[in-house]
Amino acid sequence: MDYITAKFAKLGVDNAPGQEGRQKQEALPLVGENIPGTPVDFSHGDVDAHKPIPGSLETFVDGYVVGGGHQAYTEYRGRGDIRAYLAEKLAQFSGAPVDADSELILTPGTQGALFLAMGSLIGRGDKVAIIEPDYFANRKLVEFFDGELVPVPIRWKDVEHYSGLDLEALEKAFQDGVKLFLYSNPNNPTGVIYSPEEVAAIGRLAKEYNVAVIADELYSRQLFDPALPYTHLRALEEKPDTLITIIGPSKTESLSGFRLGVAYGSADIITRMEKLQAIVSLRTAGYCQSAYRNWFSEPRGWLEERVAEHKAIRDDILRVISKCPGCWARPTEGGSYLFLEMPPLKVTLSQFVKLCRVQAGVTLTPGTEFGPQFTNCVRLNFSQDHQAAMAAMERVTQMIERYRV
Repeated sequence: MDYITAKFAKLGVDNAPGQEGRQKQEALPLVGENIPGTPVDFSHGDVDAHKPIPGSLETFVDGYVVGGGHQAYTEYRGRGDIRAYLAEKLAQFSGAPVDADSELILTPGTQGALFLAMGSLIGRGDKVAIIEPDYFANRKLVEFFDGELVPVPIRWKDVEHYSGLDLEALEKAFQDGVKLFLYSNPNNPTGVIYSPEEVAAIGRLAKEYNVAVIADELYSRQLFDPALPYTHLRALEEKPDTLITIIGPSKTESLSGFRLGVAYGSADIITRMEKLQAIVSLRTAGYCQSAYRNWFSEPRGWLEERVAEHKAIRDDILRVISKCPGCWARPTEGGSYLFLEMPPLKVTLSQFVKLCRVQAGVTLTPGTEFGPQFTNCVRLNFSQDHQAAMAAMERVTQMIERYRV
């Protein structure tokens, strides 16, 4: 296999959210009849079940009608007045000032921000530390940009409330020449958050060893326990010299169809990201940029209600899981994911995921997307219709019973 073919072979799309229709049919060790029920795709959230921020459609239409061509072709970083609006909101949210002109860029979703940030910070052969488990695109992009993966574990199964970040392993990775560290907080797929002490240690070690950091805070507005403090790395006094924070309104706020993301932080890296965006996608879709104005300006109580709805779904799914022998998932501190650990099965994880789709109408994300060792795990996005999610989870446990050793 030649270099380019191998490079793209590592990316893979079959298990990415929304891609279940591309999965190839194959002979499967079918046992029993299909289990009827409404199809549920746990690989991504259901924006029909959880509607976008009220008024976002009207704001979008206004951007098209009033902004017209002027808004269609904004500068590559995004429209200036919208960046100014977001800089103020994000400064209040994260606890540190943001310069709208030099430290912020609008991107086509947070996925676009992640690509641009990693492309601006990874050179061929650079060592890049990632958390295991963490967002599946992290490891794929490190390899795509010819970086060297350096996994750092979290012990989320052994601690309560926080991630259990292995700080000794993190420092060892930094000592061994890591150039970049990236992590999601709350973590995707486990839903754990990092304690103030853990985030402070990341800042201190990154500063000491001159390591750049990308902090993915996509779900940082969807936190379930107000008693647990959430720490923004950028707000700390001791932090990396090079730091990019990524956030967007696609998940908690259900604006994923607009493809809106933001990256903010070190001005020189934001400039690199702008140059890269100029040849990749030009800009965040011009008309869609208007919808940024609804973000952080939701009606009073709307966000709290949205978080409460997700917490109720999470709790009910956890109750179903607790009744299935050998199954376990840690209650999440934030985000919309549960990382389900299953008992030994008579089929491979890949086969089980396909069997669930074929026999139970349920799409799951295999744990191996988040690290090769997670062969007995699947990720569930519980941002679904409440009753449909419950019924789908019951079908998943029936499938586990059907195929357990």
